[in-house]
Amino acid sequence: MSARQAYIAKANTTHTLTPIKAANYQSNGPVTDVSSSAIRCYELSPGTASQTYTVNAGDTVGFTAASSISHPGPLQFYMAKVPSGQTAATFDGSGNVWFKVYSQGATFSGGQMTWASNGKSQVTFTLPKSLPTGEYLVRVEHIGLHSAGSAGGAQFYISCAQIKVENGGSGSPGPLVSFPGAYKASDPGIQINIYYPVPTSYTPPGPAVWSG
Repeated sequence: MSARQAYIAKANTTHTLTPIKAANYQSNGPVTDVSSSAIRCYELSPGTASQTYTVNAGDTVGFTAASSISHPGPLQFYMAKVPSGQTAATFDGSGNVWFKVYSQGATFSGGQMTWASNGKSQVTFTLPKSLPTGEYLVRVEHIGLHSAGSAGGAQFYISCAQIKVENGGSGSPGPLVSFPGAYKASDPGIQINIYYPVPTSYTPPGPAVWSG
């Protein structure tokens, strides 16, 4: 999913912000190598500044896709707190800094596996109220599993944006992971045949969700 814009919704008003420009801004093509640095934000120029938007802990954050989600697979959001002495505009997201804040997998009924993200053009999550004040990178990821029966077949559609959180809490986000590093091509949530036999359970890759 290449994001056309990111946005913040608060007080029933949507505020648009510009995501970091992705390398697939023209093609909408995916990342398929989980060991590549492109799995982090798929940036055209890593560390290139974009707009940093000020939000409050507890606000709703989201992305509008350049085209609606059309492949079956999970939707996840990660965040990374910017280290002291750096800013979201220049931080490249390297190191064990990423924590998962949202994960939407599959549902199962009548022998069918369905995905709530299918057909969506806007995806959101709510910032935990206990999220500490500071600057962050926000990473959205949709994993297309339609060709994921062999290693390297899963397709990662990724975008990142920059936010500054105010009125935060005293939570301790974690577990922390790195990109690349958090995933292996053979992870069961990445290398999977979703067609036959139809799975009866599914767990998206990565760490547990931190909900505050």
